[in-house]
Amino acid sequence: MARVLRPHELADVFVIYDNVQFDKGSWRNRNRLLAAGKPQWITAPVMLKDHLTGTIREVRLADGPWRRKHVQTIRTLYGRAPFFDWCFPSLERYLAADASTHLLDLCVRGVGVFRELLGLATPFRLASELGLGGEDRTQRLVAICAHLGATRYIATNASAAYMRDELWSQAGIELRYQNYPHPTYPQFGGSFVSHLSAVDALMFVGPGTAALIGHPPLGQRAQSQ
Repeated sequence: MARVLRPHELADVFVIYDNVQFDKGSWRNRNRLLAAGKPQWITAPVMLKDHLTGTIREVRLADGPWRRKHVQTIRTLYGRAPFFDWCFPSLERYLAADASTHLLDLCVRGVGVFRELLGLATPFRLASELGLGGEDRTQRLVAICAHLGATRYIATNASAAYMRDELWSQAGIELRYQNYPHPTYPQFGGSFVSHLSAVDALMFVGPGTAALIGHPPLGQRAQSQ
């Protein structure tokens, strides 16, 4: 039987793709939490004009008490979760102490918090710091991987719509797709609600979340949804 890889063994380095256009309505500045058995969006508001023309690293956060409100929302929604006392203090410190002016800084700090909670040690880099380019999306990704000495790139299923597989072959880099079956776990009862923030799994599974996530199967092309 093949050994099942732990999450931190799936990649040697994680690159935050911060020098591409910010997409309004995407997951870049928002996620979903569990509220009365249904998903509820939680958003880090950004400056209006920035999300129209700026790259992710250029987008500024809006002013206002939204950090404090988010802390209270998490407390209200997950106060009865079995691992609330284990998970919540890290999230509260993260949001309450944050003074970031830009979305990227908030996200980078968040990656660090969740990496610690999940017990992962995978290093991460910012794409903007690598000084690389390319004429299209696939070329830029290939350039990043080649620069870091990668032998395999793990792509999301959605990227198959634009990916030029031949560029990966020419660069000698294996292209694999992450066909991820969403794990289930006990929530507050009722039907399981999927595709929520990692906060949800951490609140209900606690230190076992990394093992729950496991190693997603990798395919040559994206599976049909």
